[in-house]
Amino acid sequence: MIYKFVIVSDESENFIREIEINSDATFLEFQKAIISSVKYSNNELTTFFLCSESWEKELEVMFMEMDTDSSVDSYLMADTKLEELIEDEEQKLLFVFDMLTERAFFIELKEIVTGKSLTKAVCLYSRGKAPEQTVNLDELLNNTVKKDEAQSVLDNDFYGDYGYNEDELDTESFSDLNFDEY
Repeated sequence: MIYKFVIVSDESENFIREIEINSDATFLEFQKAIISSVKYSNNELTTFFLCSESWEKELEVMFMEMDTDSSVDSYLMADTKLEELIEDEEQKLLFVFDMLTERAFFIELKEIVTGKSLTKAVCLYSRGKAPEQTVNLDELLNNTVKKDEAQSVLDNDFYGDYGYNEDELDTESFSDLNFDEY
């Protein structure tokens, strides 16, 4: 059986990939097919999440064991076949390719082709440039610092409240107002 997946990105509007892969392939084989289709290096930690219809993360398939809690089932890419966790068309997945910033591709199983198999995964369709594999951390930090500084100015000096002195409030001028009328 063959699974046909469509992969898109919220960072690149015209980016799309279609990958066909055997249903008995592992998530690691699928990871390698995705990485190859976008020409990323294979030295970054990645993970898959099976998602609900509204893209909420439900189950993680990890590259390597990260959780030491033995009461929680964990799935590893190398040990888990696609067909073990994916059975229906329209199944949604996230492929997190940048763990530090949680950037991901959105994946949907578009078609299940029965009675056929492949020798290896194939990228059938490729359009658009993939987003950068990792972001420049210095640039990200600089932008974050600039936002924090701007927020600090707003917090401290918004509408002239910087240097506000409570003694300057003239409460006597409010004493003759009747707020029940409003």
